[in-house]
Amino acid sequence: MTSSPIPHSAHPGPHSQKGTPVTDTRNPHALSDRASDAASAPSDPAVDTQQQRIPSTITDALDATAEDIAPEPVVSVWTTAQTSPAAQRKNRYVPESTAHPAKMLPAVAAHAISHYTQPRDLVLDPMCGIGTTLVEAVHAGRRAVGVEYEPHWVDVTRANLALARDTGVAHEGQVFHGDARQIAALLPPEYLGQAALVVTSPPYGPSTHGQVAVAPGQGVQKYHHLYGNTLDRGNLANIGHHRLLSGFTRILTGLVPYLKPGGHIAITIRPWREHAELIDLPSQILACGIHAGLIPVERCVALLARAAEHDLVPRGSFFQRDFIRKQRDAGLPLHLIAHEDVLVFRTPLNSLSSQKSQLIPAESERALASLPRLDTWVRKDSENAAA
Repeated sequence: MTSSPIPHSAHPGPHSQKGTPVTDTRNPHALSDRASDAASAPSDPAVDTQQQRIPSTITDALDATAEDIAPEPVVSVWTTAQTSPAAQRKNRYVPESTAHPAKMLPAVAAHAISHYTQPRDLVLDPMCGIGTTLVEAVHAGRRAVGVEYEPHWVDVTRANLALARDTGVAHEGQVFHGDARQIAALLPPEYLGQAALVVTSPPYGPSTHGQVAVAPGQGVQKYHHLYGNTLDRGNLANIGHHRLLSGFTRILTGLVPYLKPGGHIAITIRPWREHAELIDLPSQILACGIHAGLIPVERCVALLARAAEHDLVPRGSFFQRDFIRKQRDAGLPLHLIAHEDVLVFRTPLNSLSSQKSQLIPAESERALASLPRLDTWVRKDSENAAA
């Protein structure tokens, strides 16, 4: 690599004098390269062909200074499980919160809030569960509003927001009870066009967390692993996979009027397995977002394992570990899921972009059609319903 000419200096400093090459051991070919360049350069008396080598001590010092000034790079892998879920919720969530079957990791919500919002911004979660998004938002100095379908979790969310107020958090947090597919009838008009960020997660169907207990003579029992009443067909978690995707698309579409132009939607989802077969929910949710007219901007990974010096320390549940162990014993080399996908969408920046985005849903029909898993589940659900 050739050195660039630098202007003459009246005070070249102690490192070198004008026109005197300084040996740079980092590149033994540098002098010969420069000589070749000089030989091939056109002869022009107006051009100063004398060059001055810069010692490595100076360039290294400049590099170090640049590193000190440059901000920490933002990467697509979020280290969100450096502490355990219990430690993340300690003193921020009431004990009743632990019973929810599919709680969002607080650090995941906190990371999205810190990167996509500013203080006093409004953060929205249309399926807020125990209120993880809302709690992390108010603790971060943001305003928060949520919707939750199950009345019990509405009460728990309110208790968690009350706990935040008791610890000195003064920012607004509200939760409304109802079906997020009817969000326009649930949220007051004052929230229209106000949200800078939506953080949410769809139900995982059969892939829930739950808790375990050991009873004498009964072995290990799982509890707190179901969404409310399994007979409640209004709950998205109980209506079948293809209806879940359709309902979630409707929710995403309904969220758009509540977001600022260019506002973001961060959706945390993970794949799950049904009878050892992978259900690629993240890819299907990506198609749902496009179908709703949103613009996909990022696909990140939120770790569910602690990043140690040389490896990952998994935090999988007892049942997740037990399932993987049994599958491997049966000859299937499955892996313990140690991450969540985070899909980030945004709304159009202006009215012209909004008009263009209206073309996206038509194009997304092809994207939806390209998902064999979706078609397979539609067929399975139809066959089950007929049976």
